[in-house]
Amino acid sequence: MAAFFIFASTKAIRFNFMTNYFIIPGLGNSGPNHWQTHFEKSGNHFQRINQQEWDAPNCKDWIETIDKALEGYDLSAVVLIGHSLGCTAIANWAKHYQKQVKGALLVAPSDLDAPKYTFPTVGFDHVPLDKINFKTIVVSSDNDEWVTLARATFFAQHWGSELINIGNAGHINADSGFGPWPEGLEILKRL
Repeated sequence: MAAFFIFASTKAIRFNFMTNYFIIPGLGNSGPNHWQTHFEKSGNHFQRINQQEWDAPNCKDWIETIDKALEGYDLSAVVLIGHSLGCTAIANWAKHYQKQVKGALLVAPSDLDAPKYTFPTVGFDHVPLDKINFKTIVVSSDNDEWVTLARATFFAQHWGSELINIGNAGHINADSGFGPWPEGLEILKRL
């Protein structure tokens, strides 16, 4: 990976000449057969942002972890890749920090307001509806148990995102048959 460093005061700032992809899984993390794990293994410019608590997430902690992971990177060469609750974390990070990255792929954003969503979380009380100030693509399906297509469309409209409906694809995870997902990598190229 081509890179050079500029030392400003005591902090080194890394400038890369290629896009860096940061994977932000949802609740419970993404397992070994999940498309996010396959993306992560597809090249050394993909890396997962690991949270301290995957099963009882705290929004403040999650967005701070995202922000710390991006320190030292040229944000104009950063793409975020979220799944499920990871999409909400990205929307909260964008709202709180007001930083601009190259773009974000938001796959199957969970609807935290749905009666079915009863997982223990702190600060993930609702999906933020503020416009995201960088390019985003929301990928959804017709039969996702965690977000209806109507709600995914609603989120995409508020975020200013392009919406892609990939049909009957469930929650677009390993349980729905999305291990290697070459179509997802093609969608990612749009960013």
